Amino acid sequence: MNAVTRRIVIGTAAVSMALSVAACGKAGDSDSGSGNGGDGKTIGLLLPENKTTRYETFDRPIIEAKIKALCSDCEVKYNNAAQDTETQKKQFDALVTQGVKVIILDSVDYKATKSWVQQAEAKGVKVVAYDRLAEGPISAYVSYDNEKIGRLQGEALVKALGAKAKEANVVMINGSPTDPNAPLFKKGAHSVLDTQVKKVVYEQDIPDWSPDEANKKMGAAIDSLGKAGFQGVYSANDGMAGGIITALSKQGVKVPVGGQDAELAGLQRILKGDQAFTIYKQIKPEAETTAEIAVRLLKGEKIDDLVPTKVTSLTGEFKNIPAKLYDAQVVTKENIGSTIIKDGVYEAAALCVGEYKAACEAAGIK
Repeated sequence: MNAVTRRIVIGTAAVSMALSVAACGKAGDSDSGSGNGGDGKTIGLLLPENKTTRYETFDRPIIEAKIKALCSDCEVKYNNAAQDTETQKKQFDALVTQGVKVIILDSVDYKATKSWVQQAEAKGVKVVAYDRLAEGPISAYVSYDNEKIGRLQGEALVKALGAKAKEANVVMINGSPTDPNAPLFKKGAHSVLDTQVKKVVYEQDIPDWSPDEANKKMGAAIDSLGKAGFQGVYSANDGMAGGIITALSKQGVKVPVGGQDAELAGLQRILKGDQAFTIYKQIKPEAETTAEIAVRLLKGEKIDDLVPTKVTSLTGEFKNIPAKLYDAQVVTKENIGSTIIKDGVYEAAALCVGEYKAACEAAGIK
């Protein structure tokens, strides 16, 4: 068994275990453990929202399972902010007040976190920024090379446009302005699209990554440009791609639309031919590395080997933040089987239901 195969097998088992753990907890549970935060055995976990299915389905259960595996008597105090910055601030402050010494933070609004993290640091609390880089004196950051993801999205859209790319006008529906990853996706995508398509003719940032708002903006774009005024749509994630494709279908427009996150609904749209591609980010290594960093910080151990890179915060104020950035890959109809299914992210039985059965068979997914 080579290293890659072994990683995939191990990863599949971890996801299976994580999903069974996920069944035990509901979104918004305020506490996954009853331990007292001040006992040096508690890790806080704050996730930003539950509109994107990945957080409750994958991130939370995988992080919790890995923490338990590394520290059987550790407790995880969990909260989801449901996209509200003030709610997340209260959740963060409550953990600090309870004496929690390590907090994993996936921020709603990265700019808002600076004072929280500074106050926490003054009390000896270490904050690990997860998936999104928060402002402040962060102890570690685990995510992806998000500008590169934007480039992958741009390249995949150009490929989907094919020979017509150079003459194509493109609509860009970007992510939430409060998410520090969104401008990086946008920057990466622009670096490709600005040179390889004719023009970006309409562009909007979407608060809260809202599929409904993306739907409205796509409708407005069609009204403004006309049905033939664009040949492709960049969508920063799969949730918004769903709203965009609904707006296009309503007007009888069929153009390539890309996304990100490899959500189940997005993958099904790809199989059906409604969505051109998504970006598959292996959440498991990101989540498990974050859990291991948190446990080591709790025990006062070094984390240098887990965070080989250094990054600077988006404002430029905080430098040399220890980081681990993972790679991602483009997923189309052709490689869903060799990526998503092979890695055990979703089973074929979950993907190939009802109207998608024939599309799965055509794509060789059984």
